[in-house]
Parts: sequence; structure tokens; C-alpha cells
Amino acid sequence: MSAINNPNANLISPGSESRVEAAPPFVESLRRVLQQNIRDYAMFIALFLIMAFFTFTTNGLFISSRNIANLLNQTGYIAVLAVGMTLVIVIRQIDLSVGFLSGFLGALAAIAMAKFQVSVWVVIPAVLVLGVVAGLITAYPVARLGIPSFVASLAGWLIYRGLLLVVLAGTGTVIIADEVFNAVGNSYLPDPVNLVPGVHTVTLLLGAVAIALYVWSEFSNRRKKQAYNFEVLPMNLFILKLVFVTVILAGITWILAGYNGLSWTVVIVLIVVAVYHFITTQTVLGRHIYAVGGNPEAAELSGVSVRRITFIVFGSMGMLSALSGILFASRLRSATPTAGTLFELDAIAAAYIGGVSAAGGVGTIVGSLIGALVYTSLTSGMNLMGMDIAYQYVIRGAVLALAVIFDVMTRNRAK
Repeated sequence: MSAINNPNANLISPGSESRVEAAPPFVESLRRVLQQNIRDYAMFIALFLIMAFFTFTTNGLFISSRNIANLLNQTGYIAVLAVGMTLVIVIRQIDLSVGFLSGFLGALAAIAMAKFQVSVWVVIPAVLVLGVVAGLITAYPVARLGIPSFVASLAGWLIYRGLLLVVLAGTGTVIIADEVFNAVGNSYLPDPVNLVPGVHTVTLLLGAVAIALYVWSEFSNRRKKQAYNFEVLPMNLFILKLVFVTVILAGITWILAGYNGLSWTVVIVLIVVAVYHFITTQTVLGRHIYAVGGNPEAAELSGVSVRRITFIVFGSMGMLSALSGILFASRLRSATPTAGTLFELDAIAAAYIGGVSAAGGVGTIVGSLIGALVYTSLTSGMNLMGMDIAYQYVIRGAVLALAVIFDVMTRNRAK
């Protein structure tokens, strides 16, 4: 029937408009989501590309179970420092003292156990408390006297460098014989189940639990956002995200299970990341930290004590420096005069690569972990390729510069 004979031919029936205006194509939706959340996804994409590149160039050696296990253990002390440094940068400060502070406190732990026979169960808590005190000392001139944190922490860098040389002047390297202490940086979770020969069953079970918790948390967060009419990912992209992350987690779990499983270092790092992620995302303290970073003057006027937050963040940084020193000394089974060298720069680089903003107020704990993995993956991959150390420093510096440029560009675009 022609349009003339059928006057309703050009009319749209009720409810048909939504059917005509179909949802945007999948590729267009994916592009839009990535463009709007580029800061959140860029670090994950970079880590994936780096790992894929080195896997190809090393004929699969990079992705081997032994190398991935070593890579994660090497990331431990940097990741712990990067978590603390992220919060320091978020509140628009910097702490250059953390490298030699970690080396100094690691040396104190070694001397206490090797020379004075102090129990490891006393040494570790005592060193962590000393780290908090050291962080508060660094915070005092910043919070109370208004001295720039760069200057205050640079003074700490020099002081702890000197103290490290002083405490090790008589003996040089101190060998740590305590098995419990050394197990922190060198041992793996036991596997009493051992269902499959050559496969770490406990690691597989923990990986399955982690995947289940991740999926549950994502659905829970999605429901909460929908309840408050917040924007959420389209269901097809949401499912794609779940599948992608699940495959990555399952692959890493399988790779680790094929060697010795999860190390105690990785367990400690995951606990630190989980605790700090909860604090920064689910507590009043976390909201105050980001409020101070976003606008210190406005935060002060709204009742947030900038001084108190500064003391808390620097005290936390000192504690994590102590934990980093423990992990590093445990991994080496010794304390050396060079411990802590450039640790602070590695932590700062990992934080920036992980998405923390140089302008303050932006950065995540999970991002700092990914940034640390990106940083150590670069080092591990270049070592496997036999690249000269000079060129390694050039490439790592270029990656850091690109991360900062990316931060500036995305902030300008958001404005």
C-alpha cells in the first residue's frame, strides 16, 4: 500500500521511537568510555602492552613462572613506598627522605637481631614504630613551620644517609641469620593441599577467591550507583570488563601456581594495598586527605585540619618506609650501606606512572600498585633483553616524563 493510501505510513507507533534510536554501536561505546575514563584505564593498558612486548622480544621468557614470581618480589618494596608516596603527593607534598630512611631502619633491624639477639617479633613492630616517629619528625617543619616539604625531606635524606653509614661503619654489611625474618622476603605460602603435582593448589584457591570477590564487588558497586542514579557502564562493556580482568587474574594465578605460588612479600603488599584502598575510599579520613589535596584552603574552612592530615600522611609514609626497609633487608638477607639508594625516586616514579596528579588531589592506591608493576616490568624486561644500564635509565626517565605529560594533558582537557 502506498503512502498516499495509507495516512499512517509515516507515523511512529507509541514506544517505537526508542526502538528506532538504537543504542550506539559497541565500538563507539567502548571508545566513548575509554575517552571519558582514560586516566583510570591508561595504566592498565600500558602494563598490558609492556608485558606483551617483552614476552614477544624475550621469546616468552618474561612471562615464565619464575620471572613473574621474581618480578613481583622485586616490586614489593617499591610498591609499599609508592602507596605511601601517592598519599603524600595527593596532599601536594613530597618526601625525599624515604629511601635512606628505609635503608637505615632495615640496618637497625639487622643490627638488633645479629648483634643484640633481639627477637624478630620485637624488632619488626619496633622498627615500624620508629618509622612512624621519623615520618612525624619530617612532618613537623612542614605542618607547623611552613617549611616546603622538598627542603624538609631533603634534610632527612642527608641525615638518614649519614646515619646509615654510621651504624654500618664498624661492620659494613650485616648478615641476617634469622630464618623468620628472611622468610618475609624469600619464602612462599605453604601448600598442604597439593592436589596437583607441580601446581600450588593454595595459590589457585586464593586466586579463585580473589576473582569471586572482585566480581561480587563490581556488581555491588554497580547496584549502589544505579540506586543513586549515577552513570554506569553499559551492560555489554561491564561484562567485557569483568571478563578481561578475570582472565588477567586467572592467568597470573596460574603462572604463579606453576612455580612456588604466592610469596609472603606479595601477600604483605596485597594487604597494604587493600587496607589503604579501604581507608582512602570508604572512610572519612580518606575523604579528608583528598579534600586537602584538592583545595587546602577550602578544606580548612570546611573544618578539616590540614596540619593533622599532614602529620597522618607523613607518619604513614614513615611506617611504610620501615616496612619497605624490612622487605628489602629480608630479600637480601643482609643490611648494606647502599640500601635505600634511589628508592625515593622509584617510589615517586611509580606513583606518577600510576596516575597520581602533580597538582594534588588525584591518585589511587591501586594505581600506585600498577605503576610500581609498570616500573619494575620495564626494568625486568630490559634486563632480560641485555640492554645496557645507561639506556635503561634513559627509557625509565622517558616513561616518567610521558606520565607527567599525560597527567597535564588530561587535566587541561577536563577543564
